[in-house]
Amino acid sequence: MDHGAGDSYLTIASASEAVYKEKGSKFLAYAYPVSSEEEIHDILEGLYKKYYDATHHCYAWRIGPHGENYRANDDGEPSSTAGRPILGQLLSHELTDCLIVVIRYFGGTKLGVPGLIAAYKESAAAAIEAAEIIERTVNRVVTVRFSYLAMNDMMRIVKEMQPEIISQEFDNSCSMTLSIRESLADTLVGKIDKVDSATID
Repeated sequence: MDHGAGDSYLTIASASEAVYKEKGSKFLAYAYPVSSEEEIHDILEGLYKKYYDATHHCYAWRIGPHGENYRANDDGEPSSTAGRPILGQLLSHELTDCLIVVIRYFGGTKLGVPGLIAAYKESAAAAIEAAEIIERTVNRVVTVRFSYLAMNDMMRIVKEMQPEIISQEFDNSCSMTLSIRESLADTLVGKIDKVDSATID
């Protein structure tokens, strides 16, 4: 898959779950597609309530086309034995806009630091394995205003460049809001600039 254009990224299509067991400890792993910290907060709240009796709720997330916002949380496990291995799985699968939560029920046998790292890593990997990975593009939204006379020219550009039409209004003056992947946006804007009467907001 080519991320060379820098305007596409991988995420998961919908929530997935997996269960991992190690020496009596049970790890429930959940992966969610997310787009904001508020959304992450709500999901975590729901899991804390549902699994209130679990020993640990460890998680990691990345948000943004390049995963520029991220966090890893060990929730009381020894430092870097839980959140970091979960985050490591998001990184190695190049996933963003994704939250992975691994909920642990302690089974009586301590796993030790290497054992914990392996268990959280495997749990996160299993949740990703269960998910469908999809490619999304980073889009630019362009709003164009033009006269009725320029309609044919505009429609030709839309047909040629295939942007997503978010909204359109054809009256005495016309406007269209278009969404197109970042790597094609300058070409689209260049073509629109050549149309008489067309202005980009």
